[in-house]
Amino acid sequence: MVVGIARIGLHLSDCRSLKEKRGMMKSLTQRLRNKFNAAIAEIDHQDLWQTSTIGVAVIGGSTAHASSQLQSILAFIERQPMVLITTIETEAL
Repeated sequence: MVVGIARIGLHLSDCRSLKEKRGMMKSLTQRLRNKFNAAIAEIDHQDLWQTSTIGVAVIGGSTAHASSQLQSILAFIERQPMVLITTIETEAL
C-alpha cells in the first residue's frame, strides 16, 4: 500500500471576500472528494481571501497508481477557470 500526498498552493483571483473564498473552496474540495474519492482539506491561508493551500491524500496499490491519481487531481484543478496553481509539493510514502 502506498500513500500519495500533495500540498497545492492556489491563487483565487476572482475572490473579493473571505465569504466568497469559502464558497469557492468548499465547492472545489467537495467536487474533488466526489470525483476522486480522495481526502482533501484546506490546510493553510484560511484568513487570506485570494490565497489558499489544500492538502490531498490518496491511497494506491503502487507508487505509480498513487502518482497517477495525484496527477489527475492536479489536472482537474488546472481546468478550473477560477483557480491558478502556484505551488505543488508531492510525496509518496
